[in-house]
Amino acid sequence: MGSLFEELARRASASARREVEAYVREIPEFARLDADPRTRAETLEYAVWLRRRTIELSPHGGELTEADLGFIASMGESRAGTGLSLESRQRILRLHTALMLREINEATDAQRGGGADELLRMMGWFAPQGERGIGAYCAGFATGLRRRLPYGEQVALLARSLLAGDPVAVELGRGMGMEVPEWWVVTVIRVPECGAAGERDLGGEVEALVKTYQVPVVWCGVEGGGGGELIAVVPVGSAEGGGSPVSPASPASPVPPASPVPPVPPVPPASASLTSLSGPVPGSVPDLVSDLVRDFAGALGRPCAAGAATAPRSDLADALDRARRISRAAPLRRAPAWPGPHTLADVFVELAVADVPPADDWLHTVARRLDPGPDLLATLDAYYRHDMNRANAAAALNVHPRTLDYRLRRVRELTGIAPASTHGVRVLSSVVTRRLSGAWN
Repeated sequence: MGSLFEELARRASASARREVEAYVREIPEFARLDADPRTRAETLEYAVWLRRRTIELSPHGGELTEADLGFIASMGESRAGTGLSLESRQRILRLHTALMLREINEATDAQRGGGADELLRMMGWFAPQGERGIGAYCAGFATGLRRRLPYGEQVALLARSLLAGDPVAVELGRGMGMEVPEWWVVTVIRVPECGAAGERDLGGEVEALVKTYQVPVVWCGVEGGGGGELIAVVPVGSAEGGGSPVSPASPASPVPPASPVPPVPPVPPASASLTSLSGPVPGSVPDLVSDLVRDFAGALGRPCAAGAATAPRSDLADALDRARRISRAAPLRRAPAWPGPHTLADVFVELAVADVPPADDWLHTVARRLDPGPDLLATLDAYYRHDMNRANAAAALNVHPRTLDYRLRRVRELTGIAPASTHGVRVLSSVVTRRLSGAWN
């Protein structure tokens, strides 16, 4: 054993104590756990063992054994069992890695510039074996969570973990029988003004979605019962949204009742820049996503809007931001008139207008000119949704085609814009979408 490893061995106990003290000082949840002498002793023993095992294996490039990984996993499981949050677990892993690197650097400095070969050997061992150790710890932590949390909370936690880019998501999904592939569709269903009683009623609908579709879903309410979002993270096979998504589970599959969970990252201001919308634009969303959001909208019985964005697992936080902005720009509708989730391709004009206040104000002025009616906004909505087919639009409105023609002439009289002209399509379709989205309320 060379001098670097001897120096690390000499410092092992003191370094382990310093690590435990750092956890207590910097991680509030761990400080509460540390009040238990048994927990503190267990943590210190583990920290000493991990350092000594590192010193035993790294000089000759030996790998952590299955027994080693099992012990590391048991430590992760123990921490999950104490109620340690995912955020604190992630901070522990980061702090542990930083302290281990600091110890190696200090031991190297103590040699007064020697031991370069030993340092290279140590670092060459540290990266791959550290990754294996972290994987085992995360697997154990996920096992502990599954034993401690009701199924509904596990599903919500999986959704939050995926959106936060937490590596524990893979183990959570595996333990719950949900695949965790590379590409996903993040869907945000916006539900305004549902009220406190309505939000309580949503628990059963969310549970039913999980039971039927077997995908990560989480409800994020707004304080005071002012509405909220249902966020679904649906696996797909490729960046284009193709491939085979997970199949819906049998309706008879037993699922424990869902429990409330803390919200995912907070909703950013509506004025957020469109620069966050860069990335792949899928041409469509999988049928599973459309079915899920239609089922939720039908059960909800209230106006809602949905936005969907496709991204690889590493970019799901950005996909969540895109889907939120799309859902804000999309028109609020009730089932069965609800078309399903919108994508960036559906509302890119409205998203751009929202970032240009003078243009949005002008569209709002045009919208107010339609107020004298009769039912001009609904008429334009049906007209454009049916690709300006007069017969189909009139049937959707339950009026005679001549009544439709009268209303379209009335639009031109009030705004000076012909609905069937290129200019009319560009302007009035945006007016309809902006008004129906609630953006001007």
